[in-house]
Amino acid sequence: MPQYSFICQDCQKSFTLFMHIAELEKGGIKCPECGSTRVEQKLEPFFANTSKKS
Repeated sequence: MPQYSFICQDCQKSFTLFMHIAELEKGGIKCPECGSTRVEQKLEPFFANTSKKS
């Protein structure tokens, strides 16, 4: 399941949620700290883990 990082525009707290893309597209994400729906998704680098040695 994908991991998404957000920052609350009201309390400035960062948080991470695991959710399907359909849930993300639905919207209605709430800050777990203050309950605000004024959240913005943060763009974070993606790292893939594989079992293959480089």
